[in-house]
Amino acid sequence: MAALRAAGAVLLRPRPGPAPAAVGYHKKVVDHYENPRNVGSLDRNAKNVGTGLVGAPACGDVMKLQVEVDENGKIVDARFKTFGCGSAIASSSLATEWVKGKTVDEALKIKNTDIAKELCLPPVKLHCSMLAEDAIKAALADYKLKQDPNRESDKKADNA
Repeated sequence: MAALRAAGAVLLRPRPGPAPAAVGYHKKVVDHYENPRNVGSLDRNAKNVGTGLVGAPACGDVMKLQVEVDENGKIVDARFKTFGCGSAIASSSLATEWVKGKTVDEALKIKNTDIAKELCLPPVKLHCSMLAEDAIKAALADYKLKQDPNRESDKKADNA
């Protein structure tokens, strides 16, 4: 019995080397996954905060990205919450880092291909970077809508 316990203890010990979650991911993805930047939420009711909520039905990833814009049109803060794989979390984290300090128009120029290249995402994970780009666009669209509430009533009038 003691021999079985000893053998069992050996089987339960973690193997040396990278953690199983890290296998197959580039070190930049692992870094953003293990040390995500800007996790959290901003006040979605604030006039200077835009919120984007996007999802990918194919894989179940859901990403919420928020930006806070100052009176000069510069993004001063960004936060995210993501339910998804390591690549989706890393893409969100990187996106929040990149939008900070940019103007709204500069942030709109961030492309999923840039995010994918920076994180060295494989083709099977490109949808994660696309989700991050969509989240940026959605957050900035929400921010712009809050700045000109007549645009929303104009859209409703057009649809009537």
